[in-house]
Amino acid sequence: MSAPIVVAVGSRTSLRDQVAQVMRGLLVSGQLEPGTLCTVPRLAMQFGVSATPVREALLDLSHEGLLEAVRNKGFRVTAVSDATLGELAELRTLIEVPAMVAVAGDRRHGVGGRVEALRPLAHRIVAAAAAGDFAAYVLVDTEFHLAFLALHGNVHLVEVVRDLRGRSRLSGLTELAEAGVLETQAQEHEQMVDAALAHDRALMRHLMTQHLGHLRVSWAGRHEPRGTESSPPPHD
Repeated sequence: MSAPIVVAVGSRTSLRDQVAQVMRGLLVSGQLEPGTLCTVPRLAMQFGVSATPVREALLDLSHEGLLEAVRNKGFRVTAVSDATLGELAELRTLIEVPAMVAVAGDRRHGVGGRVEALRPLAHRIVAAAAAGDFAAYVLVDTEFHLAFLALHGNVHLVEVVRDLRGRSRLSGLTELAEAGVLETQAQEHEQMVDAALAHDRALMRHLMTQHLGHLRVSWAGRHEPRGTESSPPPHD
């Protein structure tokens, strides 16, 4: 984090939450590697804010397991094993796929407009992938998926997925971007919007299963050979 980080002081979101959000993006995207020591004075200088909201944000992230306090030094970035990441990905698949399929099948008045309103977020994810802004990619990707899942109407499901996503690591995003794969994967978000608007549950199931299947590739720093993606199923 050599460049200054801009925090929107005039935002309605508290400085504490803004700092935590940016840090979460850096942690989940792997830009802050396990073992890295984060100090309050240094981060406060980079964020251009006082030490108090930074300290509070780091404490929040330590409660989430992303950081661990080091006495008289600061906070160290925690490591997550491949086994744990695999378990998190499995849980997300079990929860998110059926929820998104349910959204695709929802024909209630007004749902289509709320789905369409997510399209700009899908475009921002692609733009972040193309620009190599991995922290932004993670943050906007999270916003998109949680907003989509919220259309299912189960607030507890959304909070569970928020927690699972926050505990993940995607340290392979750089390699995926360099291989030209990340931007292609990012385009799946707009396809999800289209599938929901078409009420195509089979296509949504295929997209979400494929999309979450990228997680293992993303955290391991591998890239899928081109042409290995499975064909979409017949529309239902």
